[in-house]
This record gives sequence, structure tokens and C-alpha cells, in this order.
Amino acid sequence: MYARLSSASVIGISAFVVEVETHLEQQLPAFTIVGLPDSAVRESRERVTAAIKSSGFSFPQRKITVNLAPADVRKEGAGFDLPIAVGILAAIGLIPQEQLDRTLIIGELALDGMLRPIHGALSIAIEAGQQGFRRLILPRANAEEAALAQALDVLAADSLGEVVAMLKGELLPEPVHVEPAKLFAQQRTHPQPDFADVKGQEAVKRALEVAAAGGHNVIMIGPPGSGKTMLARRLPGILPPLTLAEALETTRIHSVAGLLAPGQALVTERPFRAPHHTISDAALVGGGMSTIRAGEISLAHHGVLFLDELPEFARNVLEVLRQPLEERRITISRSKMTVEYPCNVMLVCSMNPCPCGNFGNPRHECTCTPQQIQRYMAKISGPLLDRIDIHIEVQPVDHRELSAARRGESSTVIQQRVTEARQRQLERFKGIPGVFKNADMGPREIERFCMLDTHARTLLEAAMRRLGLSARAYDRILKVARTIADLDHSDQITAAHISEAIQYRSLDRQFWNV
Repeated sequence: MYARLSSASVIGISAFVVEVETHLEQQLPAFTIVGLPDSAVRESRERVTAAIKSSGFSFPQRKITVNLAPADVRKEGAGFDLPIAVGILAAIGLIPQEQLDRTLIIGELALDGMLRPIHGALSIAIEAGQQGFRRLILPRANAEEAALAQALDVLAADSLGEVVAMLKGELLPEPVHVEPAKLFAQQRTHPQPDFADVKGQEAVKRALEVAAAGGHNVIMIGPPGSGKTMLARRLPGILPPLTLAEALETTRIHSVAGLLAPGQALVTERPFRAPHHTISDAALVGGGMSTIRAGEISLAHHGVLFLDELPEFARNVLEVLRQPLEERRITISRSKMTVEYPCNVMLVCSMNPCPCGNFGNPRHECTCTPQQIQRYMAKISGPLLDRIDIHIEVQPVDHRELSAARRGESSTVIQQRVTEARQRQLERFKGIPGVFKNADMGPREIERFCMLDTHARTLLEAAMRRLGLSARAYDRILKVARTIADLDHSDQITAAHISEAIQYRSLDRQFWNV
């Protein structure tokens, strides 16, 4: 007796179809799963056996062989429980084989036959639609997420018995329909920390507004207690709202990683990830041996990756950021597979200027020697700093500003200006693949959209000589100046825009050439 049906698994944020073949023989009872299953798949034998019996079906006392094809690709996760159980029931004639054609089935089984949610439902639905499947059967908890793909009929089930009834034609449920744009608009967002809570620091707020408007990387340097972390945590509140395309791409990553909250079908807020400085390089950019998982830089895709106390991170951890920050994606290669994750993030860093934290602080004397300061600052490599567009000094706030009743601009007001600047960039880069904001510009776009007059070019060349900046820094100053001009509703980059952009690189000599 033989049955065949289709299921799926994920590698990275992409899915691939897996054929589940079930063969029953009149031999001593045994249950074998082949096709490079991992531990979770091998353990499905016990879950499937218990679920079939608990659902009121007779479990065949025969030799059962389940093959997961293609056999040379490792299969991971508990999502094969449901297709294996359905395959066994189809092999004994309980389910007609023709009902399994052009149907993809996936789900984890509890011992009582109920269905538990799986990871990567959106990616699986997209792949199933591209492969020509007519319907997808999966746990109800994943139904709305899968329906976002709008690629095929999505049928939600609560138990193995319900799935069998569907396949036998005894139960005809309505496919789950979701309008992504409507769901995106109706999704309620959590309150964000407000920039109005920050007293003083107007220059820093301006720099962060420029960074948000162009998607630029930022590093804040200042003594402890000056508000660096407070400012960084309010940055997502002034970023433009996620577009629907960005929300779907971010949802795919979070779904595969298992980070979607119960009942959440779509990520509607820009991610903010703030890993501790003890993080490993694999956890930051992604990795693993048998399973290559997304790192923090990919989980922050279309959002903010915040590295607090930057010099406390291991040197090798920071160095692995260099290529992903430049290419906006991370490719992780192992001997048996290569996985690519997107990682278009804003990198926001904060650090003290020296080990004691008081170098340059007008209120407290620094107790560090020049050699100690040099060693501390040398933990941050020049190539990494070159990839950070905006360098800001954060000074302590005066006590009179702290006690003042006046509140600063709210995040809503700043976000409006940032969104208008981003809209100008979207119109400017329309039709250019992979370029959506000023930080994404390559050499061709810089040459085309960052033209300078004689005065502005002379000013920039003088600054390059005086500060000893690299060619990469030259391009990044032009990108920041383009963003400042966008905030100023100006099509032309003027000397004033170049001057402000240069200020955001002038800390290099103060802190890295002690």
C-alpha cells in the first residue's frame, strides 16, 4: 500500500516542496522515516502514532516506511507530523489519493490530534502558489499569515480529524481570505517612546532626524547618563511607517524565526533589536551548523539594530558586520548549503569616549591615560567606522534644561518631516532596482543625484584633506548632504548642506586620533 502527498520546509526565508511518500508492508510492525530527517522529524513517529489513535482512527500494525524527497536535503521541524499522518491514513485507503493532488499539507500534531502552529507559513504559501498548488491545509493559527500570499486557497484546521474530513469531502470549509492592505491598515500599533520626553540634545535630535530621513548609520559618543540609549530607543518612532512590501518581507523573516506573537499575521512596526554585548558573531549575523538561522542583523531588517556600549563587543563580532552593512544582505555558507538573508538595517551605536567615560566631559575630570584611551578607541576598527555615516558627540544635559517644563518636538512631528523626505527619495529612485533611500545609493546614483556647485565642491575637498577621510567617507558625506537637502525641500545640494554633513564626520580626529 502506497500514498504520496506534498508538504514543504524552509531554508533561510525561502521554502521548498517536499514529497512525502508512505509505504506499508505486511511485515512485523515498524515505523521508519528516511530522507535526511532531523531529530524533530524522527520524533514525529511517536506524535503521529498517538495522534492517529487519539483521533479515533486505527493505526496499522505493519511495517511503515516514510520517505521525504528530495532525499539529499535535510528536513527540519515538526511541520511534517500532519502530512505523515495523512499519508499513513491514505495508504490504508481512508483518504482517496486524488484528493491529495495539488494540495500541500503541513502542521505539527499534539498527542491528542490537535494541530499546533508552524514556522514559515508565509514563505511556504508563496512557494506553494509558485509551484502551482491549488490549496494549502495548515493549522488555524497560521491561516491568516499564509493567506497574505494570496497565491492559493488556504484551508485552516484545528485537528487531524478535521483535516481527514476535508480530504474525504465530508467537510467543506471556506478558504481563509485576507486583504493585506486592509489588515495592515487595521493593525493596531503599540505606543512608541516619544522624542518629546528627551530634554535638550537638540543637535543630536537633528542628527538622528537626518539619519532617519536617509536611512544612515549612526554612532553616538558621550559620557554615561547623557541620554544616548534614551535617544536610540526613540529612533523607530520617527522612521516612516512600514510599506506593505516591507511588512511582508519582515514578516517572512520573523515567521521563519518563530518570533510572531500568537494571533499575529503581519509585522506592522519597524523592528528594533538591541543585542547584549556578549553576543556571538553567529548570533549577530546568522549561522549554525545543521540549521542556519537568521541573526540579529536580519531580524532588524527594515528597522534598527542598536549596539549599546560598542567597544564591549568582541572585535571579531563587530568585524563581521562590515560586508552586510555595505551589501544590505548576508550570505552564510556551509559545506552542504548556502543561505542568504536580507539585512537592510539602520545601524545605531553608542559608546563612551574612554574607559572611565569622562573624556571631554566639562563636569568631570577624565582619569584615563592617553594610552588607555587609544586602546579603548582602537577596539573600533577604521573600516567599520567608515561604514557609519553620522558620528555625533552627546554632551551631558544642563540641569536647568532637565528641570524645564517645556517639552521638545514630538516624534509625530519629526516623523512627518522624515516621511516627506523619504517620499522625495522614492520618487527620485523610481525604476532603479534596490535603491529606495539615500543610504542605498551606489557610485552611479551618487554621481547622478549628488551634483555639487563649485563652492560646495571646494568646501568638501578642503574637509577631506584636513580630516584625512577615505573615498568611502567622501561618498557617505555626499549621501548625508543629499538627505539634508531633501529635508530642506531642495533639489540642489548647497554648501550649507555639505557643511552640516561634514560636521557629522568631524569627530574622527577628536576621538580616534588622541
